[in-house]
Amino acid sequence: MFSRRRPGSGSGSSTCERAPTATHPTTPSVNPEAHQTEHALGFTDIYGTLTPRQISIITIGSAIGTGLMVGTGRALTMSGPASIIISYTIVGFAVYLVLSALGEVGSWLPKPCTVADQAVRFCDPALGFSLGWIFWLKYALVTPNQLTAAALVVSYWVDAERVNPGTWITIFLSVIVALNFINHRLPSKIEFYVSSFKLVVMLGLMILSTVIALGGGPDHEIRGFRYWSYPGAFGSHGLQGHSLLEKFHVTCSTMSSATFAYIGSEHSGMAYHPDVRRATSRAIRNTFYRIMVFHLVAITLLGMIVPQDTILVAFNSEASDEAAASAFVAALYLAGISVLPDLLNACILLFVLSIADYDLYLATKAMCDLSVRGRAPAFLSRTTKRGVPIYALAICSSAATLAYLNVHQDSTVVFGYFVDMVTMLGLLTWFSILVTHICFVRARKAQGIPDKSLAFRARFGLPGTCLALILCLFISVTIVFDSFSFESGVQKLDVKSLVASYIGVPVYVILMVGYKLAVHSKHVNPKEADLWTDKDELDSEGRPGRAGSMGHRSRSE
Repeated sequence: MFSRRRPGSGSGSSTCERAPTATHPTTPSVNPEAHQTEHALGFTDIYGTLTPRQISIITIGSAIGTGLMVGTGRALTMSGPASIIISYTIVGFAVYLVLSALGEVGSWLPKPCTVADQAVRFCDPALGFSLGWIFWLKYALVTPNQLTAAALVVSYWVDAERVNPGTWITIFLSVIVALNFINHRLPSKIEFYVSSFKLVVMLGLMILSTVIALGGGPDHEIRGFRYWSYPGAFGSHGLQGHSLLEKFHVTCSTMSSATFAYIGSEHSGMAYHPDVRRATSRAIRNTFYRIMVFHLVAITLLGMIVPQDTILVAFNSEASDEAAASAFVAALYLAGISVLPDLLNACILLFVLSIADYDLYLATKAMCDLSVRGRAPAFLSRTTKRGVPIYALAICSSAATLAYLNVHQDSTVVFGYFVDMVTMLGLLTWFSILVTHICFVRARKAQGIPDKSLAFRARFGLPGTCLALILCLFISVTIVFDSFSFESGVQKLDVKSLVASYIGVPVYVILMVGYKLAVHSKHVNPKEADLWTDKDELDSEGRPGRAGSMGHRSRSE
């Protein structure tokens, strides 16, 4: 029933992990872990036979996820419209810088390696090891989070007191596991079609929101920015006499939700296309567009048509039957529009389940990839005849059962905990990408490779990467504000939320330190970093070190 492809056989070998050739005597030696062969189902194969256009649609469609459709309601409830616009702008700019850094490193190589491979090759094998596991853990935890969100969406029709959320979770989990078991390429195809539908729905929703804000709804009420005056642009939590402090606090408390909405953006830098310069530039540009359009415009319109205090019922344990998990559904309901709220809620349920299916697929592929590269037990990369890594799927599906925490706790509380955990894991991934880019730049400088030789250069260069590190550090610190709540003007700390927010940090450190102690790995010396293995497949021009001269024909952007 099972088959295991041996390393180096058939098309499963990777250009990213092939042994250095003898044609470049000046190529430095590198850690052997950076040059193992890649399994045919390695993580860099996540898109399968999809075309670059289809990959682009999936990437843009990922912006219309649970964070935007459901998480914005939670953030708007806590902090008001101005707060989420500020937080989404700050995080969006940081993501743009992260993607630029990833694009520069990724476009140097002929095919997309995982971010963990890049860390092993240019920075430190210990960083690559810990990053690989953090990457898997992020998607292993985001899957039950999506199932929790699905249960919240269903509560618009059926209250949790009538049907326990565990019932819906069982149904949804069974469906996504079955889809992943049928064929390992099916989830990416499903995500492509659903992403295409997302774009149509979201564009229509933004147009409709604009019409409602300008008084074109059934109630003919011109809302404009009325709700920014009352109940307020930054909400109200009873901090009398400390208006600036309150605004800072409530804005920081939305950083977690804003970051969660952008988690997974790094996939836009992993798509392979024969023209690496054009593909990378397009991926970064699309990320910028989706940040501007689908996030900032959407949440601005949302703040115009939905007052903060009205949707409190959607995130309250005493919510009524009409409570909506999505603030967009609440907006249509408040405007007096019939039928459409139910249709939109059904669409959001479809979107959330599609993302849950795809996240389970990504978690399975990431675990399979860890196994292939010797960073996890070998049996996890064994596949069925249909190419499904069955044991990896079983473990990731078991992790998804964490969604059953909804059975004993309020779904909105559990959703918040998962958002906090996934957010920090995503930030750790971004940290690692930025550190890898810094090491890559240092290696280029140490080996005399000019900037003009790059197929794609990061926007703002190394200073932009350093700024992104500062922003990510700031976001990581501000997440602590999400653990505070106000009751009758009194500030209270939610210890469980605080632990959920930062539990990923010690895990990350333990993985890195443990690997160093076990393997005695060392940081890659910039002068010895392997920049040329397989490089000829992307650029057959000369390179430094040949015949004692530069010998490199420049390539301008």
